[in-house]
Amino acid sequence: MPLFESDRRKEEDRIREEKRLPPGQSLTLKFPVLHYGPVPPFKPSTWDFRVWGAVEEEKSWNWNEFLALPRTQIKMDIHCVTRWSKADTLWEGVSLKAMVAAGFFKIKPNVTHVMQHAEHGYTTNLPLDVALQDNFLMATHFEGEPLSPDHGYPLRGVIGHIPAQDDLESPYLWKGAKWLRSLEFMTADRLGFWEKAGYHNRADVWDEERFR
Repeated sequence: MPLFESDRRKEEDRIREEKRLPPGQSLTLKFPVLHYGPVPPFKPSTWDFRVWGAVEEEKSWNWNEFLALPRTQIKMDIHCVTRWSKADTLWEGVSLKAMVAAGFFKIKPNVTHVMQHAEHGYTTNLPLDVALQDNFLMATHFEGEPLSPDHGYPLRGVIGHIPAQDDLESPYLWKGAKWLRSLEFMTADRLGFWEKAGYHNRADVWDEERFR
């Protein structure tokens, strides 16, 4: 058996023993690239990030303004619906929970869901209470380095499982959008891109909610 595969299996056994590997998943030491559409170009001079919909006032930030927002680091396990998992990944970026708590914008009281809007018209939805958990981040960095273009540079939504916080709902990785451009706050649920195509709307990894 090649050394790489023996290392992977040893690590997979450890994660499984710690009850961190959801059913139907296999551990990878790589970081597979999966997305819809081509990698979009990034122009810092024209890029912006918006919050809109059911908010008291729509807000936007240019790239430099977004980078100046308070930063958060999270280490978590991520789980792809295609059945790979990657453990102990380190992300850095802007926490939606922290933005709301600090009053950068105000959500209207009747909001129930958040839609992530990304390049190429890609969308994915989350319940508001999940988007405001500690395990949802608008990430600019992975493992101490800026995101690579094929992993969502300059900004991606990312959601995973924080091992020390088992009370948090943990959706599959597609519930965080690469090349994120805005968050729409909604008073009713609406299906995103893959949800319309038959993927599960809630997508909980522990219940194997892959498809409707």
